[in-house]
Amino acid sequence: MHPAFSIVFFTTLAGVAQGLVVALALAVLLGPAPSVGFLSAALLLAGVLLLLGLGASFLHLGRPERAWRAVLMWRTSWMSREVIVLPAFIGIVAVWWLALRWGVVTPWATLLPVAALVGAAVLWYCTAMIYACVRFIQEWAHPLTLVNYTLIGLSSGLVLACALAAGYGEAALLRAVAPWALIATLAAWFTRTLALRRNAALKPKSTLQSATGIRAPQLVQKSMGMSAGSFNTREFFHGMGLAAMRQTKLAFLVLGFALPSLLLAWGLLGGPAAVWWLALLVQAPGLVAERWFFFAQARHPQNLYYQQVS
Repeated sequence: MHPAFSIVFFTTLAGVAQGLVVALALAVLLGPAPSVGFLSAALLLAGVLLLLGLGASFLHLGRPERAWRAVLMWRTSWMSREVIVLPAFIGIVAVWWLALRWGVVTPWATLLPVAALVGAAVLWYCTAMIYACVRFIQEWAHPLTLVNYTLIGLSSGLVLACALAAGYGEAALLRAVAPWALIATLAAWFTRTLALRRNAALKPKSTLQSATGIRAPQLVQKSMGMSAGSFNTREFFHGMGLAAMRQTKLAFLVLGFALPSLLLAWGLLGGPAAVWWLALLVQAPGLVAERWFFFAQARHPQNLYYQQVS
């Protein structure tokens, strides 16, 4: 598939924001509760990230003014459900932030973090199911798609929470969140590696032989009868060579998981406060590369025909 950078940035930014909100909600519910000033600033940042992601998603639309129509298919479309859940989640984060600004306490002090946890979980599920439900794309149609969307979002959000806590001097929160940030990053690394190994071993259900009925083992398409590219050749294949794909995979494994894990471990062992920000800065481009690779690795069956323009 051809990765649309609008969707790459949307899913990455939304995942970070969801992970950050989950970290904040759990800290409020289970302790140690952060200061109101820190909580308010972190929620504001999460809201900004969600709005930036929402804005990026509009760049993918041919007619953005018709985006509201996406909600009409909520009974059958996971994308429609995501379109409904995302603004609802943004609304929960906004109301929680406003409650802090206005000094509203119980019972909202408990209800809003719980609502935020539920909203983040439902949004992860809806976003992942947009791809996991596409059965003819084998790379996506697996429970690991949902697991990876959730764990990668948690990892990035927890790393951001650690960096913010270090910057604001929230030592108790940092001590509580940092181990879970490392665990989430290692878990995301493990499950993403499982998905890569699974996808590498996949055998396409359709081949040129099955599509044409010609059983010759060395069947090769030389031309599809077109002298120029089309929507199909542009949107369903990324156009990158095998070497570039291998380099991208190595880059996101190192930047998205390996180096952040080492930096988080260093921080837990008493490293300087800057190590948490360094982990965040290293992980960010790695996760963008990971999401690009997620889309690029998917092989659409139509490419059996649209392989080559000559």
